[in-house]
Amino acid sequence: MRKIGLIVNPLAGIGGRVGLKGSDGLEIQQRALEMGAKPQAGARVSQALQPLTDPEQNLVILAAPGEMGADVVRKVGLAAKVTGEIKTGRTTAADTISAARRMVENQIDLLVFAGGDGTARDIYKAVGEDFPVVGVPAGVKIHSPVFTTHPKAAGELILAYIQGAGVRLQQAEVIDLDEKAYRQGIISTRLYGYLTIPYHRRWVQNSKAPSPASEKVQMEAIAWQVVEDMLPGVLYVLGPGTTIRAVATRLGFEKTLVGVDVVTRERMIARDVSEARLLELVASSPAKIVVTPVGGQGFLFGRGNQPISPAVIERVGGGNIQVICTPGKLHSFQGHALLVDTGDPNLDGKLAGHMSIITGYGEWAVYRIGN
Repeated sequence: MRKIGLIVNPLAGIGGRVGLKGSDGLEIQQRALEMGAKPQAGARVSQALQPLTDPEQNLVILAAPGEMGADVVRKVGLAAKVTGEIKTGRTTAADTISAARRMVENQIDLLVFAGGDGTARDIYKAVGEDFPVVGVPAGVKIHSPVFTTHPKAAGELILAYIQGAGVRLQQAEVIDLDEKAYRQGIISTRLYGYLTIPYHRRWVQNSKAPSPASEKVQMEAIAWQVVEDMLPGVLYVLGPGTTIRAVATRLGFEKTLVGVDVVTRERMIARDVSEARLLELVASSPAKIVVTPVGGQGFLFGRGNQPISPAVIERVGGGNIQVICTPGKLHSFQGHALLVDTGDPNLDGKLAGHMSIITGYGEWAVYRIGN
């Protein structure tokens, strides 16, 4: 019998779809809720737990109380042994830290946590570098390679680990952004330490890597092609990133580096939009979505561009997604599929396949999209 600990940051990622670019701190969380944000972490943990529901696996799940773990365990039909106490609706980083320490004291074999980079920092504070953990991605800015590529991958990795099937333990970086600087378009990262994770290339995401300055000319060439192809009367939803910013620059607009903007060939329509604003815009006009994969990780959706939600993608249509990527960045993925983690597994499946990617002026590549 193997004992697994589970901790959920219930408000992880809540600032994403409303365009707040993070969820750290009570002030931001409250603001997100006031803007109509809905918690997503529980649903993502449900996906992660599905591969573990077979009773023959002989698992014991030690869960934090209520919304921090026990609720979702019971929802998927598993039994939870609950440890500790929380104030519902008022959980903090201190609750995560104390829960993790309590679970280690109860001699669990593996600690599973759901959140983003801030939650990973809390787990590191609690357990240090040597205790095995698995991160379920549920945040906004998921840079640390302690997380799996999507929630279901977490469940598959957990199974492989407890069954001793083809995974090894290794240390992975805990990296976090300065959220205040990030909201101003300044990317300032810091290495906080290392966590030990079960590793398999199939299930674990890479660390985010910035685009090198040497790719500027290639970005400009891609921008020429994108602008040349733009159609009158069509809205273009521009995701974050330096490659996308080159498109806005070519149009003569100032792009928010880490936000989602909407343009036409002629003018800037809206800057730094939320999911709700995007849905308003694309409901009344034909639209296309322009995104670039996250360097080092390969995500097209689900990492830092959450305002482009499943509802927005469904409304625009999968056939109206335009992916742009410099040849150097594309080569860095070494043939591994680009990834989607929209939060809707059915949509992720629809987006999987092959897609034509603009890699320069008059240059395209066909590349595989996975989920």
